[in-house]
Amino acid sequence: MIKIKHLAKTFGEVINLLDTPSGGSIEIDGVNILSKETNVPKLRQKIGMVFQSFNLYAHLTVLENLTIGPIKLLHKTKNEAGEKANELLKTVGLLEKATNFPDELSGGQKQRVAIARCLAMNPEIILFDEPTSALDPTMVSEVLAVIRRLAKNGMTMAIVTHEMDFAKSVSTRVFYMDEGIIYEEGNPSEIFENPKKEKTKAFIHRIRSFKEKVTSDDFDLYKLNANIEAFCAKYTIDKQVVNNILLLVEETVINILLPIKNRETGINVTLEYFEKEGTFRVIFDYIGTQDNPFIDTTTDNLALLLVKGITKNSEYSFADNKNQITFTI
Repeated sequence: MIKIKHLAKTFGEVINLLDTPSGGSIEIDGVNILSKETNVPKLRQKIGMVFQSFNLYAHLTVLENLTIGPIKLLHKTKNEAGEKANELLKTVGLLEKATNFPDELSGGQKQRVAIARCLAMNPEIILFDEPTSALDPTMVSEVLAVIRRLAKNGMTMAIVTHEMDFAKSVSTRVFYMDEGIIYEEGNPSEIFENPKKEKTKAFIHRIRSFKEKVTSDDFDLYKLNANIEAFCAKYTIDKQVVNNILLLVEETVINILLPIKNRETGINVTLEYFEKEGTFRVIFDYIGTQDNPFIDTTTDNLALLLVKGITKNSEYSFADNKNQITFTI
């Protein structure tokens, strides 16, 4: 395993040896590219790379950008390189731009030219470094369409991307990187539908979280409310939802949990906003003997009635002396 300082971006650069890892090994077709005996320039010819900033030669036309590599490195004739370049430009939908210069193209067109230029070198593997991150949202789809076509045609690709729906649809193996390592890996179904680790779940479902601890009966409710409102404002949460969260927290903490006599420590209040689904979970946990305070047979407990009225459902669990109640709004 290779530990990487700058995560996914550096991962792609390390594979192409644009950055040197501090340890470990990288094998391509059974060849350790970090070995002193490896002919790196020759091996690198098998690997193409498409950068997020395009890296086109501004002083060359689109056609010249595609032919300079094959002519100088693959020793193709100008006619051979030109014919192949025209075929590739047609494939990415830019044959009519062959005589244009890069600054006459849109961002999406530049990236498609960069992909065609990479293909002109007949790579066996293509590395994509955030290929859509520098693009206007309206141009992302045209680039992703080209990459999907490459995948359909069987091209081996390693793609660094934050386009989750695209990654799910085009990939055969997914790596989620965090904490300087490959944090979790699996096939698209495993990673996107059933991730095992918490940070993967948070990233895939775009979970935004807020946490605060109530340490005494005399805690500052106004400060807690202000912090919750600031968190919700950051994600432009509907005012009625915010009011429901504030009411839920106040009633649960003050009128339901603080009166519990066998509670040993403070109460943790956690908000989880599932940005993708637009839903909230509010979680309360505390140390103490097992006791679900929301099982109440009386009908005149106003706090319980209020809480049940503004939440979709609730779940109670007990493990390692910790009581936890989770509400969905």
